[in-house]
Amino acid sequence: MIVAEQKPIDEISESLKGFKKVVVASCGTCVTVCMAGGEKEALAVCSLLEAAAGEKGADFSVSLVNVKRQCDDEFIDDLENELLAGDVILSMACGVGVQFLSDKYADKTVLPALNTKFYGAAKELGYWVELCAGCGNCLLEKTGGICPIARCSKSILNGPCGGSQNAKCEIDSKIDCAWQLIYDKLATLGRLDRLTEIFEPRDWRTNRDGGPRSLRKDDVNLDSVADRRI
Repeated sequence: MIVAEQKPIDEISESLKGFKKVVVASCGTCVTVCMAGGEKEALAVCSLLEAAAGEKGADFSVSLVNVKRQCDDEFIDDLENELLAGDVILSMACGVGVQFLSDKYADKTVLPALNTKFYGAAKELGYWVELCAGCGNCLLEKTGGICPIARCSKSILNGPCGGSQNAKCEIDSKIDCAWQLIYDKLATLGRLDRLTEIFEPRDWRTNRDGGPRSLRKDDVNLDSVADRRI
């Protein structure tokens, strides 16, 4: 899932200067799970913005629109009138949702309320860690299911650097050395022979180095896709 965190309310307020009618749009998927941009968080932001405006005696109003998913037309079109009812949309989605709305409504200012952090998983309640960099060319079958690109601080592909000590990263002693994790996992699996393979120079064109990425499915069964909608 995409993990994000809310921007400081002062920063959000500053970005809204000059606007009198704000529509706050929550997002009901990833950012709800990581407790950053769901309905509950959006309500809190609305309250804080209204309180700040009240203290200044400003001519300012806030309304809330709950969107199931801000990166998909299907969940936006029915709410279009509500979303466009203000001077500005304050999106509580990740950066994808912010840009999707901004592209969709070219004549409407769409501002972010969150900082998008990484692709991660919940290790425990309220604690998420980065596990994937979305590089577009997965090599987890070679590394015991542990990604050196995302989990090694230097994204090294052929073993640990000389700075790791006691299975910890030199960047931060709280960070596990990804290559130590890889070695331990492959040892547990009885597959240490995978470490004898030298990775060829990586083709980074599948990553951001090749420009913005896209994926199109030419043979899409729309009924099947609709059945899988959340």
